[in-house]
Amino acid sequence: MWQNCTTEVEADLSRLKGVSQPQHQRIGLFGGTFDPPHVGHLVTAINVRHALNLDVVILMVSHDPWQKSGVRDVSPAADRFALVEAAVRNVEGLMAGSDEIDRGGKSFTADTLQGLTHKYPGVQLFTIVGDDAAAGLPSWERADQVVAQSQLVVVDRPGVSVDLPKQFEWLRVESPRLEVSSTDLRSRFADGRPTDYLVTAEVLNEIQIRGMYGSGERINRS
Repeated sequence: MWQNCTTEVEADLSRLKGVSQPQHQRIGLFGGTFDPPHVGHLVTAINVRHALNLDVVILMVSHDPWQKSGVRDVSPAADRFALVEAAVRNVEGLMAGSDEIDRGGKSFTADTLQGLTHKYPGVQLFTIVGDDAAAGLPSWERADQVVAQSQLVVVDRPGVSVDLPKQFEWLRVESPRLEVSSTDLRSRFADGRPTDYLVTAEVLNEIQIRGMYGSGERINRS
């Protein structure tokens, strides 16, 4: 059964860098389906945090990703959140976010930012996207609210700078682009092909325990 993790995230935020309250912090929002999370996600989050001196980057797990709704089946949200928790375990400055799962329904960044602003008044929010997602920002639900509530950050691959929608102000961060995708990983797990160094050992263990992606039967940990 899914359990609300909001209090855990709030406690983690308040402990970052010895700050007793999170209202003065710089928080990156890195949303995704994370089905599964892979090393490319971690490399992106770590590099953006370093480049922009963020206190924390939240890997926000979508509940019902509107871009994928009706396109393909998505793994249960509780399972995907468990994988992200495993991925960021012991990684300084990264944490898993459950707000969109707790809220339910379709996941829109505008709603998530509004919730974070309400929960942590005064924080500075940064919405982190890849160059492909950045190009499609005008089609996002309430894109104007996303821009009003956060600073947009686009992650560029080294030596490549794509054209971005000119009606928005962007921060650009260059990060190594690893040629790894969640789609390929799901196929690899289903076919029994190697996934070494594409996901962390903690994520691999959680996938095997939960029997996800055709990796085997779910293991009862009780």
